[in-house]
Amino acid sequence: MNAPNELRLLPWTGPEDKPCYLSTDDPDGYMSRLADNIEAIQLGTASALLEESSEALDNQDTSPGEMRCLAKELTGALRDVYRVATSRGHRRATSDPRESAY
Repeated sequence: MNAPNELRLLPWTGPEDKPCYLSTDDPDGYMSRLADNIEAIQLGTASALLEESSEALDNQDTSPGEMRCLAKELTGALRDVYRVATSRGHRRATSDPRESAY
C-alpha cells in the first residue's frame, strides 16, 4: 500500500517516453490492478526472453540478425523489469514496516 500522497510509478510510459504515476490509496482499485497485471506480463516476457537468449547463445547457427533482434527485445524487457523493480522498491520503502511480509 502506498502511503497517503505517495505516487506509484506505473509499468508503462507516457508521451515522449516520460514516466507515468498513479496517485491512490486503494491497492485494489482498477488502475492498481491493471498496473499489477501489466507488471506480471512484463516479468513473464522477460523470463521467456531469458530462456530464449540462453538457447540462442548455445546455438552456433544463430545468425547475427537474430542476435540483434534478440538483443533489442532483451533491452526492452530489461527496461520494463527495471521500472517494475524501481516501482516496487519505492513502494516498499514508503510502506509501513509493520505491514512487511517478513
